[in-house]
This record gives sequence, structure tokens and C-alpha cells, in this order.
Amino acid sequence: MGFKIGLLGLGTVGTGTAKILLDPVQRHPLVKELELYRVGVKSLEKPRSLELPPEIVTTDLEAIVTDPAVDIVVEVIGGLEPARSLILKAIEHGKHVVTANKAAIARFGDEIFTAATKAGVYVLLEAAVGGGIPVIEPLKQSLCSNRINAVMGIVNGTTNYILTRMQNEGADFADVLADAQRLGYAEADPTADVDGLDAADKIAILASLAFGGRIKLSEVHCEGIRQISAADIAYAEKLGFVIKLIAIAKRDSQLSSELEQLQVRVHPTLVPKTHPLASVNDVYNAILIEGDPIGQVMFFGPGAGAGPTASAVVSDMLNIAAILKVERGNSKQANGTPLLDPLLACSHQHYCAIAPIAELSTRFYARFLTKDTPGVIGKLGTCFGNHEVSLESVVQTDVRGDVAEIVVVTHDVREGNFRQALAEIQAMDAIASIPSTLRAL
Repeated sequence: MGFKIGLLGLGTVGTGTAKILLDPVQRHPLVKELELYRVGVKSLEKPRSLELPPEIVTTDLEAIVTDPAVDIVVEVIGGLEPARSLILKAIEHGKHVVTANKAAIARFGDEIFTAATKAGVYVLLEAAVGGGIPVIEPLKQSLCSNRINAVMGIVNGTTNYILTRMQNEGADFADVLADAQRLGYAEADPTADVDGLDAADKIAILASLAFGGRIKLSEVHCEGIRQISAADIAYAEKLGFVIKLIAIAKRDSQLSSELEQLQVRVHPTLVPKTHPLASVNDVYNAILIEGDPIGQVMFFGPGAGAGPTASAVVSDMLNIAAILKVERGNSKQANGTPLLDPLLACSHQHYCAIAPIAELSTRFYARFLTKDTPGVIGKLGTCFGNHEVSLESVVQTDVRGDVAEIVVVTHDVREGNFRQALAEIQAMDAIASIPSTLRAL
């Protein structure tokens, strides 16, 4: 007996998924048992690169998720609605769900997974983070014996492409963004990418899996790359760093609170050139996981695109099909609901405590434009010292007329202390402006 698939969406990822299902030759034998039974689209008239039998294509998406014959609903329409409602309706009708929708999962994951647990169905989302890179299933299964201490990575290809070109060409953000839009690497509205929102959705999902609790997206600190200048990239280069948009989730062992807290944040970051993430360029993604006892492992590959994302979508379908093939109709709990594989299902209910960004301890880079007067560097050092901010390096990099440029890099310091020192420095007569401050690994 095969497994009937209801596919919601026939865009880039939906088309890639359908192509795999329709061409099972030399793939895992179980792919042959996945039947593309119904396909839901917004418009029947839209020209498409893939021709399907007209009888399986419909604009009635709700009819797919309520169809008793459908075993697995695959949601690749994206966005928040109607994706959320369709996922919940599918769960209500006892369907297993595969989704690539990081935005819906990051915002409505508590509602979706609570419903799925109650209904005894799986909601799998390998394609929601890292495109074709297998990272969610390894976190759930291969690495589940580890105590995960940190997950960090480059999880947005658009921003990585922009920053790579800025680094290679010495160009400014606005110019590279415009060219990336022209080439199709950036959306017409790039907000979700360049403001870090897409990366925040993804690190919220990874943090939830890594640390076994739900994450409130509103508590994830998020900064984008719009303020990064060619000057910052050049200074970072001189200091031995590259600038990347890094998503970080880690246990915060430095906080005094008895309640364990996590750092969950997205921001442009100075990454030492010796760090594994420093050499991840262009549209590629990479996720670095630190665990006990495994140490560091890194997952690298294409973070988007029809083929890579569809690869992850179909792998989730195969996971569900494999379980159904073995257990269909056999394993029931006393209350009659199906037993779920605890390594694949998402059953945690509590919310993780997220540390306020002011309590973060990290290194900082700051660039100051100062009046070229004697003693400015000494005044900066004194002010920082008064707020327990220790400086690793201070460099006067350039003088233009009566304005000097000074770049500092700190040791690990508490963010709140650093911000207080900056506020005092900003008020100094000798300081013309503070064009940028960035965190560093």
C-alpha cells in the first residue's frame, strides 16, 4: 500500500518536490510508494514548467487537507496565512504534515505542535532551516545523546551573498543589494532577509530543538546588515576578521541567575578568519553545533533553491512513510491515539528563558569619528575603564582634515556596560560620531 501525498503549492519548492516524486529511479525504493495524489495551486491558468495531469490539480486547498485518502500534507505555499490554517486543518483531520515554512513554525509552532501531539501526527520541517542541509533531523536524532551547548551559523543566503560581495569588491551595501535584486538573489522587498527576520525565525526553530523548549520569537534579539559599510568591512579585514550575519543560540553560563537562560540572537558579527564560519561565502549556509561529548560539528551546503529544499521536503515524507509502513494500524496507546516516535515528534511544552541582550557577554568592535585633538584615545580608554570595559586593541586608522577615525576592539564585556560607556563617549565634545558598533566572536 502506497502513501498519498497532498501537495500545497507548486512554486519553486513545490515543483522541485513534484519532480522528485515523479522520477523515483535510482532513489530510495520508498520514493516509489509516495503517490502525488492532489496538488493545490492558487491559479490554474498560471504557466508552469511542470505539466501534471489536470485531474490532480485544484485550487481548493482545503479539500486536499480534509480528503480522507490523503496520508501526508506537504505545505510549501509559504507565508503565514492560509498556511497556518491549512496546517491546523490537516492535523485536525489526522494528516501528517511536512512543511518548509519557517515563518509559520517560528510564530505558531506552539499551537501547531500542541495540536499535532494531541492528534498523534507528525509535523516535520527539515526544509524550514538551511534548505537542503540536513540539520533538524541530526539535532533530533544523530546528536540527541549530546548536551548541546551552542548552535550558531549563517542561515540566510541573501545576506551572506551581499556581505561576500561587499568584502570582495569594497562596495557599499545599497549598491550590492540593488545588483542582488537585479540578479534574483534578493527579493524586491528584501526586508525579511537584510533586517535579519528570516534568520531569527530559523534560529528560534533550531534553539527549540537544541535546548528542548519552545522559543518566543519576540524575545530573539534581531539586527540586520543595512548599517554595514565598506569601511567596516575593510577595518575588519585589517584586524583579522570578516563580517557575517550570524544567528546564535547558546547556553548562557555566565549569568548569575539560578534559572538557566539562553542567548538567542541574530546580528552582524566580526568573525575571526580562523573560525570555521569565516570561509562560508556567497549564498551558502552553514550551521555549527557544539555539544558534549561530540565537540564541534558543522553542516554546510546550499541554503535555498528548488533542488536542495525539495530534497529536504521529500526526506521528511520518507521518514513519515517509513514509520507508517512499519506501524500502520498496530501501535496504539491506551487512549487510542497513535504512538509517536519520540525522536521525530515535537512534544516539549515549556518555554525557554531567554537572557536580555543587556546581560550578554561578548567582544565588541566600535568605530569613532573624533576631532583630531590631543588625548582623545586616553579619554576613550578612561571612559571604557570606568564601565569595566577592557580594550583588546585601539587603532587610529585615518585622519581627514581635523577628523580622526579610531577603531577599538574589546575583550569579552557585558553588553549593558559597553552601551553605558558608549552613551557617555557620545556626549564628549571630542567625539563627532560613532558610525558603527558590532559584536565579535
